[in-house]
Amino acid sequence: MEINDDTFDDSIRQILKLLNELLKLMKAKNRLNGETIYDNQDLCVMLKLSKRSLQRLRSLGMLPYIQIGQKTFYLESDILNYIQTQIENKRTLNNNDTEESP
Repeated sequence: MEINDDTFDDSIRQILKLLNELLKLMKAKNRLNGETIYDNQDLCVMLKLSKRSLQRLRSLGMLPYIQIGQKTFYLESDILNYIQTQIENKRTLNNNDTEESP
C-alpha cells in the first residue's frame, strides 16, 4: 500500500496538532481563583498518606477542604499551612523532649 506525499504530510500535521493539544492539557494545572487545587489522589501521593488518613484529617478539622459533588479538593495554601503546622508541632515536641532529658 502506498501513500502519496500530500496524504502523509496531512496525517503528520494532524498527529502533531493532537500531540500539542495533549501536551497543553498535561501542563495545565487545576486552579481556583488563581490558586492550585489538588484532589485526594494528588494529596495521597504528595503527602504519602492513605485515603483514610486524609479523611481522618478532614474529620478532625486539621485539613480544610472543598467538596464539589462527590469530589473533594484541597487548596494549595491550606496544604502548605497544614505542613507548616506539623513541622512546628514536631519542633515543639522535640524541644520539650530535649528539655526534660537529664
